Amino acid sequence: MSLNTPQQIAEMAIDTGTRKAQAPLPAILVLGFLAGAFIALGFLLDIHVSTMIPGPWSSLGNLLGAAVFPLGLILVILGGGELLTGNMMTLPMALFSGKISLAALLRNWLLVTLANLAGALFVAYCFGHLLGLTEGPFLAKTLAIATAKASADFTHAFVSGIGCNWMVCLAVWLSYASKEVTGKILGMWFPVMGFVAIGFQHVVANMFVIPAAIFAGALNWGVFADNMVAVFLGNAVGGAVFVGLAYFVAFARPARAPQASPIEVQR
Repeated sequence: MSLNTPQQIAEMAIDTGTRKAQAPLPAILVLGFLAGAFIALGFLLDIHVSTMIPGPWSSLGNLLGAAVFPLGLILVILGGGELLTGNMMTLPMALFSGKISLAALLRNWLLVTLANLAGALFVAYCFGHLLGLTEGPFLAKTLAIATAKASADFTHAFVSGIGCNWMVCLAVWLSYASKEVTGKILGMWFPVMGFVAIGFQHVVANMFVIPAAIFAGALNWGVFADNMVAVFLGNAVGGAVFVGLAYFVAFARPARAPQASPIEVQR
């Protein structure tokens, strides 16, 4: 069959989380940088596509922009990358199964966060600022998106982060369901498109768009830091609890052996 069952996906996610926790430092940093850059490139494409649509059709532009944003996750999953939001599902599942320690999970999350940030900042500064790909005719769209995300208070950013990573981790989960490239792409496409169209907040995507606005002379790093904390925590809950824990309990938790009755023991 070309399709993995939910039980098989759960085991794959646990194995993936275990391998990620044991990955050497150079691999984590390189793959983390690439993943941050890939997500930023997907967002950059989103901004360019949506900006090309005339103002009266802005809703269509937002939809088309969301439709191309999944490029980032496709590159991460198929090309290889360490993405924080996906690791917020797979490593907790490995932790719940007893395959890794909490210290190993936190180490991975910290290193991947820093590497994702470096990749996103690279794209925001070199492509967005130096080449002007988030400025000039694209500046209004960049600032509108960045300001909307940065202006959310802690509660709204946190809850939005939950919704985002619930959908992103479902996209990763569905990519494990298929054994074929086409199926993996389709499985990832619609959940990612959905979270972008809705406007949920993704911590790695925000590592690109808010700094892009800062490099253009708007916003500041204090606002960026506040947003990162709230969205990081929301993404962690969305991935670890709403997907990782839910599917671990449903599909991967070892079943308890039935206890023998007193009569059976005497026999």
